[in-house]
Amino acid sequence: MSPTSQRVDDIGTLLRHWRGVRRMSQLALSVEAETTARYVSFVETGRANPSRDMVIRLATALDVPFRERNALLVAAGFAPRYAEIPLGDAALRHVEVALTAMLEHHEPFPAVIMDRGWNVLRSNEGARRLFGGLLHPEPVPTAANVLRLMIGPGPVREAVLNWEAVVGALLGRVRREAVGGVLDPATADLLAELTALPEVAAVTGDAPTEPVLDVRFRFGTHDLTFFSLLTTVGTPIDLTSQELRVEEFFPVDEATRRAWAGT
Repeated sequence: MSPTSQRVDDIGTLLRHWRGVRRMSQLALSVEAETTARYVSFVETGRANPSRDMVIRLATALDVPFRERNALLVAAGFAPRYAEIPLGDAALRHVEVALTAMLEHHEPFPAVIMDRGWNVLRSNEGARRLFGGLLHPEPVPTAANVLRLMIGPGPVREAVLNWEAVVGALLGRVRREAVGGVLDPATADLLAELTALPEVAAVTGDAPTEPVLDVRFRFGTHDLTFFSLLTTVGTPIDLTSQELRVEEFFPVDEATRRAWAGT
């Protein structure tokens, strides 16, 4: 179990963990954080207690995601710095306006807003039509997770005509596009659960190398082919916006465009 998957009160342990994740030597980290390798060593061994400013400098040099930076601050005896603000809060009004516009402007094609664990937070009408139709007659889960829907057993997976190609690419995409390049514990646990399924383990050897992968759905009497793009907030200043992802589905061909317009 990694230090970030449980409560750890030792700043040195967390610092060593992140230095290992980023494959940085104490010297390299000290240069980036404008300190000395001796000081970094002292922090890691408990011989020095870093200031709040130093914790932030070390975390910035290691490109630690905001949620985990809070854990570093708490471990060093300081209050968290990065707030987790729910969507809809006035503090995120500019982000909210942008996200709402993206969902609306992408109609009639599907688009969803997800957190870093690929849990759906918002969706447009196109996404509700797609997943509602794929799951029919069952309702779309209140707490829908894209990875569970696409990879785990169920009607959505059964409707993906090129599922074997999609699952390998999707698993690789989850790892590549994790916040800060590091899977959070909950997502890591979910991936372990899904990849333990025999049918998934059988197809996860070599993920496709294409930057964009087509996904072919059987939707009622139609075969629909979409590709999707993920968008992130470019310069987040809070924990929530850093972890948001917008996934938009685009028709691959005119046949899909016409079929979707007629569904």
